[in-house]
Amino acid sequence: MEAMCSFIGVLDNGAASLSQEAMQALREAKHVIAGSRLLATLAEDITQASHYDLTGQLKQVPDWINAALAQNEAVAVLATGDPLCHGIAGFLAGKLDPDRVRILPNPSTIQLAFAELKLSWQNATIVSVHSQDAGEWMRGAKPDHGLYELAQRCRQHALLAVLTSPDNTPARIARLLQIEGLADAFEMAIAEALKQPEQLVSGWLSIAEVAQNSYRDPNVVILKRKTAVSAPVLFGVGDDQFQQRKPEKGLITKREVRAVSLARMQLTRRSIVWDIGAGSGSVGLEAARLCPDGHVFAIEKNADDIVNVEQNQAAWGISNYSFVQGKAPQYLDTWPDPDAVFIGGSGGELTELIALCLRRLRPAGWLVMNFVTLENLSTAVDTLKQLGADWDVCQIQASRSSPILNMNRLQAENPVWIVSATHPLQPMLSSHDEY
Repeated sequence: MEAMCSFIGVLDNGAASLSQEAMQALREAKHVIAGSRLLATLAEDITQASHYDLTGQLKQVPDWINAALAQNEAVAVLATGDPLCHGIAGFLAGKLDPDRVRILPNPSTIQLAFAELKLSWQNATIVSVHSQDAGEWMRGAKPDHGLYELAQRCRQHALLAVLTSPDNTPARIARLLQIEGLADAFEMAIAEALKQPEQLVSGWLSIAEVAQNSYRDPNVVILKRKTAVSAPVLFGVGDDQFQQRKPEKGLITKREVRAVSLARMQLTRRSIVWDIGAGSGSVGLEAARLCPDGHVFAIEKNADDIVNVEQNQAAWGISNYSFVQGKAPQYLDTWPDPDAVFIGGSGGELTELIALCLRRLRPAGWLVMNFVTLENLSTAVDTLKQLGADWDVCQIQASRSSPILNMNRLQAENPVWIVSATHPLQPMLSSHDEY
């Protein structure tokens, strides 16, 4: 009979949490692989086996398992709760022979937390922040921050279960909600040391209270909304909804031009967007709402506009948007390749920017530019021709009603040229159309 690799879910009361089948698999194992905490918890029950501490060595674990199975020696891999719920089995099972793998789950710590709260959890969204410490949350943090996904999901869902870490604590999560203006929208419960003698499950606490306290590790956080999830306008937001520099006419991409420009960018839920010359942030912030699972990277050289961008991001409640003050192409080399680029201002570097953006643009991506001068239009078209891009130009001339005496007339806005470009022979539809 071939030896098996058993992924065994364990709770913090150790062997008492194991079924008869799981206990038998553990006793038969010649090799036990787990993190240091679970190895210590079950130390008295695994004296017959070789121990492997996987802490910091996850990449080596498949080799350890396969070497043991090649000798027909049984392996037990221990995980907290359900090994397939943000657990090690999800990572490892696909790297092993499926016929020699079995999963023996326990209730997840999330399940246990909801049970203690006597709260239905079938509609809960699960988020793990059990990742490398990225420090405290800051508005405009990039997707590699350990709390990024949580910030996004808090804007979209009413009930969340959060698997914490010693660094990403309940207090740090509470401070994230304060920074994102969500402190009054949520209340929080913390389940500490589940299935241990010192187990403690709080009642529903205010975000301000949690932000100032510390809690015993390990713990699980439950976030419950006190207010409904907002349903903001996604497309075609009025110009007066943005803070903007206001000479005679506000320095903002007007709604009619913005709508066509966003349409030409062919955005998906997952798009990575560059906004070069962000101005008030109107195009980039509206793009961020249209791409809830993507991210917008914006740059603006004018300090006064940066203040407006910051105020608009806070007012809009946007977490998937990062901006810097600078003059492109500065910082662009630190950004991921984009699915769409919008150039609203080039700072005199138009030819260089067009070449750079087309070179970095992902397959099926689009570069969209707005111009109000003939000179910039000519430069852009000449550059696109030289680069062999597929391109087209559309002029938008919009007029808005304006009162005159007791009647109304049409007041013309400045005409704008919208130049759209993509790689040569690019298909006209995005490769992400299914999304």
